[in-house]
Amino acid sequence: MKNKISLQEKFKELQQQKKTLLATNFYNFETLKGVVEAAAAVNKPIILQLTKSSIDYMGLSVAVGLAESMLQYHEVEGWIHLDHGDSYDLAASCLDAGFSSVMIDASEQSFEENVRVTKAVVKLAEKYGANVEAELGYIPKLGQNTAKVGFTEAKDAKRFVEATGVNALAVAIGSAHGFYKDEPKLDLDRLTEIRNATDAALVLHGGSGIPHDVLREAVKRGICKINLATEIKNIFMKTLKNRLLNEDEIDLRKVFPYATNSVTDIVKDKLLAIQIENTVLLNN
Repeated sequence: MKNKISLQEKFKELQQQKKTLLATNFYNFETLKGVVEAAAAVNKPIILQLTKSSIDYMGLSVAVGLAESMLQYHEVEGWIHLDHGDSYDLAASCLDAGFSSVMIDASEQSFEENVRVTKAVVKLAEKYGANVEAELGYIPKLGQNTAKVGFTEAKDAKRFVEATGVNALAVAIGSAHGFYKDEPKLDLDRLTEIRNATDAALVLHGGSGIPHDVLREAVKRGICKINLATEIKNIFMKTLKNRLLNEDEIDLRKVFPYATNSVTDIVKDKLLAIQIENTVLLNN
């Protein structure tokens, strides 16, 4: 694992350069391998994300050990992040386990409660030198109403960051978790307003399915972390199902690599799509 700086420091560097990091969820050894091999192939840094469900499935120490060893083996600059942590205790456990960053998501609570919980996690994370991400506004999760609107207000983002000291902020500007029924319409002008109101690293959740040119414009306007999860699960399972339907092979070591390679391909494509244009943006 090549990272020598904290994620907070990396975000500051990215903000100055108008660049971004791809943050990818992983669910088992195969999806982790696919993601890290993609980052190694294009020589790009990566954030590896774990949700509570993935931690429960793999075990905390096992998941962290896998991620750290994979980054080290492939000599990839990377950080391990808790995605959508739902409690102070879970954040504490992840920090104890060696996470570089944790998200505390109290976005469905009142503004005041969100501030209270986030502030407590920020204070805890200071002891570890770790990054903390929070969420403000309504970004629909899987199964939630995507028609409901609760975009982040720039003035609220400013108040929230100042009150909590949080390092990174996931903002609601029209994205959603899961696949989109129609092409998502991001409120990029609102993103610019939020960027002008706060120095916190801005995060875009729901990166699966957003066109590449829209992602690049979001980066230009201040997004320095883009989350990718649904597309990874989808391509892995679709590829695996297709192989199993068309052959009788029972050796998983011969079947799983097809699905792993499909993850590598999609992550490589996303990494290049959101990164390669940044040099152009800086020269304009």
